[in-house]
Amino acid sequence: MFSVKEYEERLKKTKMKMVESGIDVLLISNPSNMYYLTNYNAWSFYVHQLMIVTLEDSQPIWIGRHMDATSVAKTTWLDENHIISYPDYYVQSTERHPMDFVVKIIDEIGHSKRKIGLEMDAHYFTALCFQRLLNGLPNAEFKDATVLVNRVRLIKSDQEISYMRKAASIVERAMQAAYDSLGAGVRECDVAAAIYQAQISGLDECGGDYPSIVPMLPTNDNTSCPHLTFSERRYKKGDFLTIEIAGVYKRYHAPLARTLALGEAPHHVKELSKVVQEGIEKTLEVIVPGITAEEVERTWSEAIAKYGYQKSSRLGYSIGASFPPDWGEHTVSFRTGDKSILKPNMTFHLMPGIWYESYGVEITESILITKKGVEALTQFSRDLYEKPIIETAL
Repeated sequence: MFSVKEYEERLKKTKMKMVESGIDVLLISNPSNMYYLTNYNAWSFYVHQLMIVTLEDSQPIWIGRHMDATSVAKTTWLDENHIISYPDYYVQSTERHPMDFVVKIIDEIGHSKRKIGLEMDAHYFTALCFQRLLNGLPNAEFKDATVLVNRVRLIKSDQEISYMRKAASIVERAMQAAYDSLGAGVRECDVAAAIYQAQISGLDECGGDYPSIVPMLPTNDNTSCPHLTFSERRYKKGDFLTIEIAGVYKRYHAPLARTLALGEAPHHVKELSKVVQEGIEKTLEVIVPGITAEEVERTWSEAIAKYGYQKSSRLGYSIGASFPPDWGEHTVSFRTGDKSILKPNMTFHLMPGIWYESYGVEITESILITKKGVEALTQFSRDLYEKPIIETAL
């Protein structure tokens, strides 16, 4: 857990963003933002829960399921007056909804006629949540505040960066576990199991945490589909694949992707891998504080264009603390039109994957913007790995 002083500073910055946005009351449903402001870290986000931030109150107010209130009390800096639970008969009921309870609390604390910010595009804020708030608070003015706290999270503290360094060391170990376990006759699910074991076991000095995204392990033609996971299929000689995973420490993620083959990789995969590696090097050379996100993408596009390649999807995105189903922060993206200025202590997943109809190559890095340039958080070889074949009995 971070110091109370750091949580108070995060809350202060959040309120400053609220004032800038003309918001009096902020309703937070994104578990990553709840964690960022209070240290609340429990698998309770599958039912509705909220945190209320007002300009006047010195702490956020948590509202959630009764059985989860004790978790809040034991793990956060919130006092008992800021932990409010609803009865279990609100859970997955067709007669009542947790937002009805939230409406009652907002009215009781005198905020039913104010300007209220909502995380409209957060994964766990549903259309029905919005409808119930609209119906219950007819005199409130609602504003979209989906990434308000996310943008406060962009610049990391020294302690956050230390967590991400540990996450980076964990993902190196997990990627090596994947390399070591891969072989002809080995099932995809067994490689995934080796990855999970390394992710959760972590390092000698610290344990790992569960990732927000499962191991993605597409093979052969399916490498054109970057978000396929794994099956019980057995690998065979000549297979090539991409692996995209993350190391996690105290919810802070460091993603990493690599491309490899069992035996010799196809020529077109080798060629694209070389282009991607060169593009990464050229891109890392230009990243300094003050550059815009779109300038990063432009450098990459120019580097691969001279070989006749192009990438239609974004080059990367901000990362940090996160919960399922995503490890991105949903703020800055390396793509045309994003004029966000890079600043020291921002962290990103540099994601120069290129996918065609019948194959793809992924070689990625988690990076830290420093005072003078950029640092790759991992030191895992970017080379296309061609693993010698050792046949495994079926």
